[in-house]
Amino acid sequence: MYAGFEDFEQHLEQALFGMPTLHNPNVSFTETYKCYPVVMLQGNERENINYGGKIILPPSALAKLASLNIQYPMLFELRNTSNQLHSHAGVLEFIAEEGRVYLPYWMMLTLSLSEGDLIEIKNTTLPLGTFVKIQPQSPDFLDINDPKAVLENALRNFSTLTQRDVIQINYNKKIYEIMVLEVKPIDSHNGISIVETDLEVDFAPPVGYVEKPQPKQSMASKINIEESIEDTKGFSAFQGSGQRLNGKSKIENSEHDKNGHISNIPAPLNLPFGKLFFGYKVVPLGANKQEENEPTSFKGEGQMLRPSKK
Repeated sequence: MYAGFEDFEQHLEQALFGMPTLHNPNVSFTETYKCYPVVMLQGNERENINYGGKIILPPSALAKLASLNIQYPMLFELRNTSNQLHSHAGVLEFIAEEGRVYLPYWMMLTLSLSEGDLIEIKNTTLPLGTFVKIQPQSPDFLDINDPKAVLENALRNFSTLTQRDVIQINYNKKIYEIMVLEVKPIDSHNGISIVETDLEVDFAPPVGYVEKPQPKQSMASKINIEESIEDTKGFSAFQGSGQRLNGKSKIENSEHDKNGHISNIPAPLNLPFGKLFFGYKVVPLGANKQEENEPTSFKGEGQMLRPSKK
């Protein structure tokens, strides 16, 4: 899945023009900035920033990242040092004012940050994701005709996904919140990179979703009308066509079908006014057989004490 780093690559080329790229493995990018929502960023409003997973850093961050020779894609761990909540993000542009970083609003909610709070940002490496399980936070998400296609398009604005984050996507001018329940592979970061990878997505039932109750059974199904009808595949006597003495064809009886069985459509009930019908009496199958198998007392032949006279 492509995250789209065109703007970032342009800034990177400008920073690397005529600049040596000596990399020190013992040095990493770690900075503390004041955070603000992206809606406060000067310039034209871009919704894909607020409903994505990328941040806006100052130009000085680009110069330091370039000197460290940080490999593409550049991924960052964002941590609120006051409560140790953390998440992950990619970078979109380096146009923020010095000392500031701009975050999507959902990311500030996840980290419990307010405008002007301090946030620690350092570069990190995340495994390429293979699986993610998400849960919409409202049943309204089911109203979308093709939710998988909508989600795939929305994730193009993300570089990472972190377990337990509640991200926001915008579709048809409506905001949908989605929780990341599970990611694979999992490590100590609890996050994955979704840049240029095939990602399997599984959906959990939305929060507040209730299955529709099944329709109630009809009276006909309760009294098992069809079970009382003889099986058409069984043996039926006198199935021949028959001949009449006068040679004329036989007149078929409309009350019976061609197989000699009564139609399974119940006859209409013609009840007098004021009389109610509560169904036929149901006789359990096998009741007659049980009566036949019951022992009968005094069934033996009697004996006479007097010999019979011949």
